[in-house]
Parts: sequence; C-alpha cells; structure tokens
Amino acid sequence: MDRTRRLRQTKEIRDMLRENHVRTEELIYPVFVAEGENIVNPVESMPGICQYSVDRVNEELDRVMQAGIRAILLFGIPAHKDEVGSGAYDENGIIPVAIRQIKKDYPDLLVIADVCLCEYTSHGHCGVVENGIIVNDKTLPLLAKAAVSYAKAGADIIAPSDMMDLRVQVIREALDEAGYSYTPIMAYSAKFASGYYGPFRDAAHSAPGFGDRKTYQMDPANAKEAMREVEEDILEGADLIIAKPAMAYMDIIKDISNNFNIPIVAYNVSGEYAMVKAAAQNGWIDEKKIVMENLVGMKRAGAKMIITYHAVDAAAWIKEEEQ
Repeated sequence: MDRTRRLRQTKEIRDMLRENHVRTEELIYPVFVAEGENIVNPVESMPGICQYSVDRVNEELDRVMQAGIRAILLFGIPAHKDEVGSGAYDENGIIPVAIRQIKKDYPDLLVIADVCLCEYTSHGHCGVVENGIIVNDKTLPLLAKAAVSYAKAGADIIAPSDMMDLRVQVIREALDEAGYSYTPIMAYSAKFASGYYGPFRDAAHSAPGFGDRKTYQMDPANAKEAMREVEEDILEGADLIIAKPAMAYMDIIKDISNNFNIPIVAYNVSGEYAMVKAAAQNGWIDEKKIVMENLVGMKRAGAKMIITYHAVDAAAWIKEEEQ
C-alpha cells in the first residue's frame, strides 16, 4: 500500500526530496537610481524600498552584496523629462552614470539595465506619441540608442520592457553593430497590462499622463498571445524571457517552460510585494512563509530566475535555512 506520508516524516527526508529550491544566486533585486545628490527617498507604497541618488546607492548595494545577491535590475529616475524620453539614451543620463559608478565599485555585481522610455517621457508612455497614438516604429531607434548607451557604460544584460513590436531585433542589431554582440538581451516578452504595477509607478514616476498601456502591453485574459510574443522575441534574438507579473500568471510561466527551451525570469512585481508587506505589517500573515512559498511557486512553474523586491530578505531566510 502506498503511504506517501512516510517521505514527509522528518525535515531531513523532506529536504532531500524537495523538487524545487529558491537559491540566492537566482534572485535579481530591482534598484531605483535618481538624478541629484544625497537622495534616499522611501517609496511609501513599497515598504523598505527607496530611490537613491548615485552618491548614496552604495548604501543599498552594500546590503545586496552582503546578502549574496549577484544581480540587480536598474531603473532610472531623471531630473528632466521630454516628449521623446531623451534622458533614456543620453550617454550622460542617470542610467549610464549609475552603471559606470556601480561597475567601478562592485565589478562582480551583474547589472541588468531596463530599457524603456516611460520614466523619461513627459507623457509617461513607453514610446513616441503622435496624436494620442504610441508610434511603434519611431520608438525603436530610441530604444536601440538607449540599449547601446547602457552596454557602453558597462551593463551586463539589456532588458527591454517597452513591448514595442520588433524591438528585440532592432536592439540586437544595434548592439552587434556597436561591438556588443556578447551582451545578452533579457526581453520582457510576456508583459501584461496589469493592475499590479501601481507601486512601481510611484517608485519610478512613470504613470501614463493619459490613457493606459493596453495598446502595447498584453490583455491579462490572453495566454496563447503570450506564447506568440515569446516566440517572436526568441526569433528576434532574445537570450532570456521575462514573464510579468508572476503570481497571477504562473500558468504563463509554465506554458513558456513547456514550449520553449530558454531561461525564464519571473518578475515578482511591486503590487505583489506591496500586498504581502501590507498584510504582514497588519499581522495577518507570516511574511517569511508567504514570500518563500510565492517564490518557490514561481520556480515550480518553470522560472530559472526571479526578479523580486523581497530579494534581500529572501536571501537572509535562505541562509538561515542552510545553517
């Protein structure tokens, strides 16, 4: 008679038979850098997360390094915005400046540079706007310029998040032409028009000034469309695929894993983080148990890596379990 409980009787047996693990080296921590000096601005809707100026960001990166986290995802907050998001591709803009400083101070830290225009445009959209329309093909060369400027500054991986058609192909061609053929592209391929992004828009000052992003981010109801987006990005040259958000989209992560042989990155987004933090602060849940259960669920669904604002805490909890 089969009694599966026999294999759950001790911690040692359970640990030995565990099918999925969350490892510190698989965690990616988002970091917000702002133009200016002496800036440490807490993000009210994301407890524990701050915006940092370049002269203060080491305070956060020291924590990251001490936790054993090996990779960060960098977002910029410019002092000036304009219609075409020129701060995104200015070689002396906030992201190239931050990358150069970070790689100088932390040469072993993997720096992933998010490529998008939304933080840099006066209208808050991810592309060039004409007559209220986000114009795909006029946006592409600007994204390519940004990608090259970040690679030139020392970014290890380029992560386009804009969801414009053909942007992976254009960025790949631009990187290759500029001599960065070995710089990988981590494409936000399955990125949905989600309600879970609200706190991020507080952190990055990137809320759209009109309308929404449903003409370029995907409908949350569509799963097959996500497979089409992923396939197209792979064909255009993507090296890694991001699924975003994660918790309500684990079926998408699983479908990507089942259909494509490519590393998948789950983005445990700001709203998912904020909900857990708020519930924990109210004493309604055990934060450690819930966070680790969420993260292992993403691994179980097929994610190889996880972008999460919980990364520093999760790394400490992983270390506790190993001792």
